[in-house]
Amino acid sequence: MTDRAALDTPLDQARGLHVVTLGTAAGPAIRSECPGIATAIVVDGRFYLVDFGLGVTRAAHAAGLRGENLMACFVTHLHSDHVAEIPAYLLWNWGRPVQGFTGPVQILGPGPADPRAGAVGIAGLVQHVLQAYSYDIDVRIVDEGRPPLYDLVQVEEIELPASAAGADGEHTPEMDPFVVYEDEFVRVSAILVEHPPIFPAFAFRFDTAYGSVVVSGDTTESRNTATLADGTDLLVHEAVNLDFYRARDFGPEFLNHQEISHTTPAGVGRVAARAGAARVVLSHLAGVATDAEWTAGVAAEYAGPVSVARPGEVYAVVPAEAPATSSA
Repeated sequence: MTDRAALDTPLDQARGLHVVTLGTAAGPAIRSECPGIATAIVVDGRFYLVDFGLGVTRAAHAAGLRGENLMACFVTHLHSDHVAEIPAYLLWNWGRPVQGFTGPVQILGPGPADPRAGAVGIAGLVQHVLQAYSYDIDVRIVDEGRPPLYDLVQVEEIELPASAAGADGEHTPEMDPFVVYEDEFVRVSAILVEHPPIFPAFAFRFDTAYGSVVVSGDTTESRNTATLADGTDLLVHEAVNLDFYRARDFGPEFLNHQEISHTTPAGVGRVAARAGAARVVLSHLAGVATDAEWTAGVAAEYAGPVSVARPGEVYAVVPAEAPATSSA
C-alpha cells in the first residue's frame, strides 16, 4: 500500500521507498502556483529524478534532496515542460560546494525521432546545454575545484527493442516492458506510450526491494501503460480536464492535441483497473479542476485509492513484507 508520508527523518536518511511529487503542473502554460512536472523516486536515501519541469531545482532542494545522493535521471519525452530545467538542475547540483554530485550521473531518455531531419535527442540536448554554459563550467572547475562536469554527465539515448518496430508519432504498438537501467537499489523498465505527435515518449517503472512505482509520462489512455504498471504499488499518472479547454477560446489544433495525447481521469481509472495498481496518484495536471472533480472520474472506473498530488508531497510505498536483512 502507499500513503502520504510525514517523515520523522530527512528523506536522505529515510529507509524504504518514497515518491516525491516535486512538480505537478503540465505546461508550458502557467495556470497555477505549482512547479512543472518532476517526480523523485527515493530508495534508502538515494534518489532518481524523472523529468525536469519548471521549478524542479528549487523543489528538489526544498524536499531535502541533494545532488550528492542523485543516482540517475530519466526523461520521458522532449516536450519543453519536461526538459526546460535541465541546465539549472545540473549547474545547481554539481560539485562539493553545493552538496552536489561528484561522480558520474546518467541521464536516460529519448533519441531523435528523425535524425535525418537534423533533430536531436536527449544526448544532443544535454551536449548543447553543456556547451552553452561552458564558460561558467570551466571557471568553476578552476576557481572552485569542482570536477569536470562534462565527464560526470553520462547521457544514454534509450534504444528501442525489436517489439517497437513500426512505432512512430501516430502509432504505438503493444509491447513488453524492457529494462533500461539497473543498480543495487533499483531496476528501471521502460515502455513506449502514445503522445502524438511526440516520439519517442516513455513511461518508466521502478522496481525495488520495497515495492514498485510507475510514472506514466505524457500519454493518451494506453494499454502499454497498463502492461508496465501490472501489479504496481503506486501509479503516478498524468490527467487532463478536457472541459476546461473546451470552454475556452483555444484553437482546434490545440484542442485536438489535448484530446488525442492526454488521458482523462476516467481513462486513468481504466488503466489502473486493468493493471491492478494498488494506488493512483494524479500528477501533470493539464487544465484546472477541483480535487473532487479529478478523483471522481478515476473513481468511476477504479475502486482503489486515488490522490491528487501537491508539489512537494511525499508518498511512502509500504511493502506487504519488509525486505529481508542479513544478520552479522
